[in-house]
Amino acid sequence: MPYRNLIVETERHITTVKINRPRKLNALDRETFQALQDCFATLAGEAATQAIVVTGAGDKAFVVGADISNIAGLDALGAQEWCELGQRVFDRIEQSRKPVIAAINGLALGGGLELAMACHLRVAADTARLGQPEVTIGWIPGNGGTQRLPRLVGKGRALELILTGDPITAEEARWIGLVNRVVPAGDVVEEARALAARIIANSRSAVSLALQAINQGLDMAFPEALSYEASLSAIAASRPDAAEGTRAFLDKRKPEFKA
Repeated sequence: MPYRNLIVETERHITTVKINRPRKLNALDRETFQALQDCFATLAGEAATQAIVVTGAGDKAFVVGADISNIAGLDALGAQEWCELGQRVFDRIEQSRKPVIAAINGLALGGGLELAMACHLRVAADTARLGQPEVTIGWIPGNGGTQRLPRLVGKGRALELILTGDPITAEEARWIGLVNRVVPAGDVVEEARALAARIIANSRSAVSLALQAINQGLDMAFPEALSYEASLSAIAASRPDAAEGTRAFLDKRKPEFKA
């Protein structure tokens, strides 16, 4: 199914979702937000898709941020609606039961970094730059940046990035834990796809439950989160993949997971 401002391609059970507004450096507008919402809703139910890679068109930008023409002049209610729209879309991505990997091929600024942080893992080109520059135009990160960034890199580093608005290099981002890997620019999408392939070689059922345990558990008190983890572990143990995985381990062979 075609989506406005997106190129969606599936190969070997990995679907690549490419933001396709290169003349705008892939800036996010309302149509693109809606397309992402619809696309991820569809991919959630597609058996052919076992993992998702998100990237940007061209070699300059992953996503440069919000399309300023969409937010200039908004009143308080309009700004809140805009932020809540982005939050809903990014929450859908983060709550995906299928692994989502950002292939950051260039600038990831503002809403672009917020999109990358909503993905489960991040692979960055060595030429990429990442930042939350909203304060430089009188805004604050409103699509989850003030919440996801400190959870990923700690309060102090998040405050410095958000309050200065200064971007950092891909290597700096790796050092503070904002991205998982840094690779040559021409290899970023293939590296993200290779990482996705490594993940889906495992039990897809177990991967899905692990994502659920982490995403939900981080919002719980620690004793409650441990109980939740145990309940999901029980579900995993009751499924055929667990029986196959343990038998294969004892038989010293590669498991053949079915789901």
